[in-house]
Amino acid sequence: MTRATSSAPSQRMLRVGEQVRAAITQVLQRGEVRDPLLEKTVISISEVRMSPDLKHATAYVTPLGVKDHEAVIDALNRNSKFIRGRLGPQLRQMKYMPDVRFRDDTSFDNYKKIDDLLRSPEVARDLSAEDGDEQ
Repeated sequence: MTRATSSAPSQRMLRVGEQVRAAITQVLQRGEVRDPLLEKTVISISEVRMSPDLKHATAYVTPLGVKDHEAVIDALNRNSKFIRGRLGPQLRQMKYMPDVRFRDDTSFDNYKKIDDLLRSPEVARDLSAEDGDEQ
């Protein structure tokens, strides 16, 4: 059997990651986790990345309307074993239930920085100079 040479995730890793994301979302939406901070926080799970052996899942989350993301991430990681146990019925087709780790999703911050750069006066000036050259 040949091994994949790229570091890109396989289709199976992507599919299982999406299933785990949906299962975690359902657990959080139903309010099954009894943590005061998590009960009053709306959490968006943007992506779940699986390890190649499908035994570890890293969930990238964004707490909405909360300034201190670290406190929410810590609360999720404290309750990760409970959340893992609640995933069982929805992921019963898996041979191993993955260990779930939660990380802060910084992709929205990166998108905002790129948007701010594109809207900056320097970029607007360069774009208007290029439009003048083409005419």
